Amino acid sequence: MNKITIIGGGNIGLSLAKGLVKSNYCKAGEITITRRTLASLSQEKEQGYNVSDSNAEAIKEAEFIVLAILPQQIRKVMDELAPVLSSSQTVISVVSGVTCHDIKEVLGQDKIVVRAMPNTAIAIGQSMTCIATDSAAEGKVNEVSKIFESVGSVVVINEDLMTSATALCACGIAFFLRSIRAASQGGVEIGFHAHDALKMAIQTAKGAADLLLQMESHPESEIDKVTSPKGCTIAGLNEMEHNGFSSAFIKGIKLSAKKAGGLYND
Repeated sequence: MNKITIIGGGNIGLSLAKGLVKSNYCKAGEITITRRTLASLSQEKEQGYNVSDSNAEAIKEAEFIVLAILPQQIRKVMDELAPVLSSSQTVISVVSGVTCHDIKEVLGQDKIVVRAMPNTAIAIGQSMTCIATDSAAEGKVNEVSKIFESVGSVVVINEDLMTSATALCACGIAFFLRSIRAASQGGVEIGFHAHDALKMAIQTAKGAADLLLQMESHPESEIDKVTSPKGCTIAGLNEMEHNGFSSAFIKGIKLSAKKAGGLYND
């Protein structure tokens, strides 16, 4: 029996497959990946993964079925899966804005559905994945958590917070990347070559994140350590705040959450 079938061999689907093998969660031969064009999965086939262009066939032997597709594609895919899906299989949806209720309306009310929202750092085993369900048993949620813990960190949340999780964690990758880009551009303006400025900005951002993770401290307590009276750090921070840095970041997250909630119906 194949342990996992991943419907959709895009960035998230392939990153999950490779992360599961790299972390020794399972072997490549226990994973089936589907895509409409099999030529796109030739490399994965050589690496030992099972590949298929038939979603219905691919799920027949799977314990877990991961829906790693776009919101616009999910209805068509669920219509293909519904006739062959059994109530003993677990459906894991990583599709933005589609609720467990939406999925069960098509697949059947007796089906086990768990939602997961990883981000693109899954490609290096550093995803922040939020997991939620409507009625799946705690044991099933724990099993799904173990899958995603093999490719990063996991937080189990209430389902009504999943669109918020999409904005903060999935969209959030882009927000933090943009802030690093801005820092590197600032570095160029004050005299560094572009490649040096980018390297310095990246490592500084990584250091800041690791500092919070390892020290288990609050950002403001670490900020206080580098801000002295009449100093250059507080001057820079206050200039950013006067220009709306925190406000813009918060507004962006709120707008992304609003947009994520309507993707399935757009």
